[in-house]
Amino acid sequence: MNHSDFKKRSPIEQLIIIMSMLRDREFGCPWDLEQSFHSLIPYTLEEVYEVVDALEQNDMHGLEDELGDLLFQVIFYAQIANEEELFSFDDVANAIVNKLVRRHPHVFPDGDVENFGSPAEISSDQVVINWEQIKNEEKKSGKGTLKRVNVKTSELDDIPVALPSLDRSRKLQKRAARVGFDWQSLPPVLSKLKEEIAELEDAISMGQREDIQAELGDVLFTVVNVARHTQVDAEAALRSANKRFENRFKWVEAKLLEQGKTFEQAQLKELNRLWEKAKAIGL
Repeated sequence: MNHSDFKKRSPIEQLIIIMSMLRDREFGCPWDLEQSFHSLIPYTLEEVYEVVDALEQNDMHGLEDELGDLLFQVIFYAQIANEEELFSFDDVANAIVNKLVRRHPHVFPDGDVENFGSPAEISSDQVVINWEQIKNEEKKSGKGTLKRVNVKTSELDDIPVALPSLDRSRKLQKRAARVGFDWQSLPPVLSKLKEEIAELEDAISMGQREDIQAELGDVLFTVVNVARHTQVDAEAALRSANKRFENRFKWVEAKLLEQGKTFEQAQLKELNRLWEKAKAIGL
């Protein structure tokens, strides 16, 4: 392909072409050629978190850049799949187009894009309910899905194990709640949290590491339940807490530096005083 032909292509076509060049057996990049589906996993996770970080920082320029990096991951997987004659990027795009049309019958009546422009009156809550119903029907009929190696036998089977633990806990709980296995209100969840904390304290007093880990896991799982019942995203709440800790720590660190001190040289009473001051000024 000559330069002028390449420049006439759309940006997404150019990206696909660049990816194929990077994976060219004769002239491509050694690092790109070494990659596989599994070797890319940590890079994909990193790119997702960098997108989240840009959003949390309200960095729109950074977001544009990070979304490009994340898109490149999709192109990379599709290129490897194409080489192995599994599927292509077009197959990926077609699959999501068809899925979106199928699962938005209120926007595309009869599942036809040509019918766009005659939306049905529906609430966002009902949209979510309909989405799950259509999704379940697809799984039962096999429509719109590729043949899976494992057959689902439980409501919890298809929740990805690679999700961050807090997010996976939330999904497990939501899926269980969908079939009626859930507390009906917040008070019993809070009571359960107190019960789990008491069990953790007992385990700590016994000094058995495995028991402590198990009970601490139960506490964390119940905390996610509290978050879910109060309509709070536990993962986002923890990210926010991390950021507050980081901001306060850095502020205290800077104040100590102004005095020519380090954390190690400061008294605990002074550290507590500075920490409370950092909280008081809104950090």
